[in-house]
Amino acid sequence: MPALTIKGMSPELLDRLRRQAAAHRRSVNQEVLACLEAQTRGEPFVLADFLERVRARRAAMAAAPLTAAEIDAAKRTGRP
Repeated sequence: MPALTIKGMSPELLDRLRRQAAAHRRSVNQEVLACLEAQTRGEPFVLADFLERVRARRAAMAAAPLTAAEIDAAKRTGRP
């Protein structure tokens, strides 16, 4: 079975992993494997793709500014 050595881990990170493992009733090794599994599942995050989706959504939502008359009309809609 493959093995992995993690170098440079801070004592604080190890402590958080130990507490998290205890909360999940797992060993530290099992907790690390669960974290790696969760973080590597699915597609990787690509910033350029994300920004493209944001720009497309903003463009779809863009509308001409409302006039004062349109705002007043919207306020009065459904009112006597």
